[in-house]
Amino acid sequence: MDTISNAEILAEIAGGLDDWRKLAQPLAARYRATDAVVGVAFVAAVARAAAAARYDVPEIRLGHGVIDVTLFSVDEAGARRVTAKDLELAGVITGLAREFDLTAVPGEVAQLELALDTADDSAAGPFWAALLTGDATHTVFDSVFDPTNRVPSVWFQQTDRHPTPRQRWHMDLWLAPEVAGERIAAAVAAGGTLVDDSQAPSFTVLADPEGNNVCICTALERD
Repeated sequence: MDTISNAEILAEIAGGLDDWRKLAQPLAARYRATDAVVGVAFVAAVARAAAAARYDVPEIRLGHGVIDVTLFSVDEAGARRVTAKDLELAGVITGLAREFDLTAVPGEVAQLELALDTADDSAAGPFWAALLTGDATHTVFDSVFDPTNRVPSVWFQQTDRHPTPRQRWHMDLWLAPEVAGERIAAAVAAGGTLVDDSQAPSFTVLADPEGNNVCICTALERD
């Protein structure tokens, strides 16, 4: 599997893949379709293009007026990564979207991950994999992934052992970089608190009115 750095992926997006944004693992695009029949036809065209490229079926969600497409490859260890093949198919899908007169809204893409502080993910991982996916072996390095994406992934953040109580769960909300600031401002205006923006735009830590933390993440300034 071709390894592509985050910087190279962002360069490809800036160089012509304007419909797409890099999230935690995948490339993601959202299109608006006012006609459901047109949306279904577009999905079928994407499936045919993927098959012609000998690509596994992309993750596609056809919802009310929107079509979400995510692309990623799975390596031998089960890790999800963006490869040259994903970028190539993203370009093909962009062309198909133009043919079907769909409107790209890349600022609306999002991915939610659940993050758990743990001193031993080898112990915690099988439990959460079994609970969320039905199979205790669905752990990959420091994460749990459902192969069919029914539930959010779980990422284990390594930490020293510590006495409870302490917040150990938090959400990582991945957004398109151009909307992260607006979303942070809206959350603060709704009663939240800015806890730490020293790592922005990579991630910014917010807290709700009761002190529960959440991270707003983007693909910018990451390895």
